[in-house]
Amino acid sequence: MSVVDLDASAATRQLPPSMVERVTLIMDAFERRTTTLTLEQVTARTRLPRSTAHRILDQLVQVAWLEHTSFGYALGPRALGFGGQDGSHGEIRAAAAPVLQELFLRTGLVVHLAVLEDAQIHYLDKLGGPLAAMLPSRVGGRAPAHTTAIGKAMLAWVDPERVDQLSGGRLVRRTERSIGDLAVLHQELGRIRTRNGLAYESGESVRGIACVAAAIRGQRGAVAAISLCGEARNTQLERVAPLVLDGAREVSRELFPELAKPRRVPVRSGERTWSPEAMDRFLASAVGGSWV
Repeated sequence: MSVVDLDASAATRQLPPSMVERVTLIMDAFERRTTTLTLEQVTARTRLPRSTAHRILDQLVQVAWLEHTSFGYALGPRALGFGGQDGSHGEIRAAAAPVLQELFLRTGLVVHLAVLEDAQIHYLDKLGGPLAAMLPSRVGGRAPAHTTAIGKAMLAWVDPERVDQLSGGRLVRRTERSIGDLAVLHQELGRIRTRNGLAYESGESVRGIACVAAAIRGQRGAVAAISLCGEARNTQLERVAPLVLDGAREVSRELFPELAKPRRVPVRSGERTWSPEAMDRFLASAVGGSWV
């Protein structure tokens, strides 16, 4: 038997003996809802042969447990309902909490954290003094994305065709200053990109209120955004805008540490990040397919 044959035989013996264990190794490699991995990173973490990992990844993508983008593989819509992902955006809120507190203490303005859901923003957090009670925004509340600085900050990183789809060809005005034309909205989103992601609005969502916002971005675009809001007549947004941009970047680094600096991907240990109950639910729906 040649050396090559011996190596191939050893590699075969080291493979997990069952399909269930191979799928488990791959799903455990995605330790956070924001984790994005290339095929090479998956093979390094799982120690599976490249061809085996590639086939299983493709099958997981087909059934929406994973997504495949130009940046690599990430948890898909079905997986995000399992493994402790309850849809509450807890990880984003936890990462942003100290930044939101610091922004409020330094500026005294109302601070918002929101995510984009279709054509609306969904507020995850809100801090502020007396002015906060005057604003209609609330945790769990929603507003048309194109009428707010925080919404436009996220829309700026969405494909233009997708923006058109989300709007349905019609933009609802909340005030006389709201953007009501798609062409105008696309021009505004272009300006936001040229400003390194800073978005402004004055009286477009609430009369007399001005805001500045910046998106929290990962490898696949904006995952959330932060804004500062105050009374339009006495708030100098240009002075606090750098604080918002720095804050958004800080949260991005916390959520996506792999973007901060290149690092060698460590080989995964046997520790599992999913609870036994969540893995049982996942496997109950996964084992019906044809797996390698």
